[in-house]
Amino acid sequence: MALPRIMVAPNGARKLKADHPAVPLTEDEMVACARDCFAAGADGLHLHIRDADGGHLLDAKTYQSAVNAVARAVPDMAIQITTEAVGKYGTEVQKQVALNAGAKMVSVSIAEMCRDGEHAAQLFYAECAARGIAVQHILYDVSDAALLASVLPESVFRAAALQVLFVLGRYSENQTSDPDELTPFLDWMAQEGISPDWALCAFGPRETDCLVRASQAGGKCRIGFENSLFMADGRVAKDNAERVAELVGRLA
Repeated sequence: MALPRIMVAPNGARKLKADHPAVPLTEDEMVACARDCFAAGADGLHLHIRDADGGHLLDAKTYQSAVNAVARAVPDMAIQITTEAVGKYGTEVQKQVALNAGAKMVSVSIAEMCRDGEHAAQLFYAECAARGIAVQHILYDVSDAALLASVLPESVFRAAALQVLFVLGRYSENQTSDPDELTPFLDWMAQEGISPDWALCAFGPRETDCLVRASQAGGKCRIGFENSLFMADGRVAKDNAERVAELVGRLA
């Protein structure tokens, strides 16, 4: 199960209507957003769900409902759910959500999943594989990349089907990414001699530039309000679909 070329991340765990009125929070809003973004050129959705107050939520039943609703509305769109802890959830909740939410694609921070030890993480990844759930491993820096290499079995780590997400700018000033921050990850892959199925996400006004650089280097793209509200010219986007449409145009 390959990663989609362009995955839209419309809301993340923290953005609210106060940040932008087009941030989708409810299931109906997410369905409408997914439909619009698919029409604009996104072939995947990175799905976060929220509670009644708009807060970050990890809950398998709520995920099942949202996954099914999006799948009915946009049947050709790949759906990936998050297991992001946001300082709120432990690894057991994250694991149960990943395994029981009904999604065939999940994103998991290798650092978060190793909080209970590398062996526990290995058992979780093996269970996902047994159930046919594709895990995209979130890597914030090359130390995360080294951790991934130590946790995964050699055959899995070196497989072309390995899915990773490189995150640019998480630790930079004001979480503003720069395309050159991709270089350490490219060097790491070259040094390890691996060619995984990789994608990139980036924070701030240079999100588009970073994603174009990733595509030129053979990667895929995660775009949307989770990481940036800005168009390449610096103005605030009207909605997630406009962000997708701009990227599609730049990649054409």
